[in-house]
Amino acid sequence: MENQKNMVAEKLIYDIAKQRFLAHFPSILPIEQAYVHIGMFLGWMLENDLYSEEFEEEESLQILRFKQREITCSILSAMWDGYLDEELFSKKGNDFLQYYYQSGKYRQDYQNTLVNGLNSMHQVADTWENYEKIAEVVSQKFKNWEKKQAK
Repeated sequence: MENQKNMVAEKLIYDIAKQRFLAHFPSILPIEQAYVHIGMFLGWMLENDLYSEEFEEEESLQILRFKQREITCSILSAMWDGYLDEELFSKKGNDFLQYYYQSGKYRQDYQNTLVNGLNSMHQVADTWENYEKIAEVVSQKFKNWEKKQAK
């Protein structure tokens, strides 16, 4: 029985904003900026209904508030302490996260789409205009990924 307790699997965590506070986060920026890139991805996942049933049960109001543009990406991410973990997403959502986010492809697209001319990815403004730009890129990557999965 003791071995069964020790065999509990740890959940997969894709990103944690707090790690950025302690690492390469520019001290001149407000802490909220560490949540922007995570929040933009989380927001896209919510808008595309790739969240888990548990997340929906727990956070249906926040999902609705985000979809109605009542809360921004950084606020959405901060509500979850800047975590992206497997418990938040459906199986399809996790499969896409592993392919796209965990592999670094999202970060590369984020850099190419929003960071040009800035000193750091943490300087990207948390605006709906920026969200729409990266959401368009992520949507295209998702469509391409789905086509590959269908084969």
